[in-house]
Amino acid sequence: MAYVHAARMVIHETPVPQGSLIAPYAAVEGQYTDCFECANPKKAGLDGFVRAFYTQPLFRAERLVLQIAARAPSTDADVAALASGAADQFAVWRVVDRRRDELLMQDRSGRTLSWLQAGSDVLRFGSVVVPVPGRGGKPTLGPVFQSLLGAHKVYSRALLAGAARRV
Repeated sequence: MAYVHAARMVIHETPVPQGSLIAPYAAVEGQYTDCFECANPKKAGLDGFVRAFYTQPLFRAERLVLQIAARAPSTDADVAALASGAADQFAVWRVVDRRRDELLMQDRSGRTLSWLQAGSDVLRFGSVVVPVPGRGGKPTLGPVFQSLLGAHKVYSRALLAGAARRV
């Protein structure tokens, strides 16, 4: 397991929790799934976690990139609407499913999903990358994703740590 220490918290990669909204994706051969978690000492609910996650400085930078590169602007008011359940769209994502403590969103390409969970004692963030048919029809994640996997994991840990500090 890889660990990141951030303000007395530990972020670690863990198996996808059974019964979670992301679990069915982890069960599909060839799909990439991950799950990172840290303690939830302030007992933040999903609303607070979503707000902290998508308004932190690191994700604000991603929102700016999405505004410019994908023509998908978003505001803090959009985050608040997503967090409260009043909106099912946010920047390039749409809500696929939501539970009291979980949010699963898919990007408009359909190739990636993002998942947040705010349990009573833990905060979790996970991703899914859906493969595409490769040579001979065999599913592949592609060379771009494979080359960026290490950076993706570092970024995911940093996003979770940043959100956890803000809740």
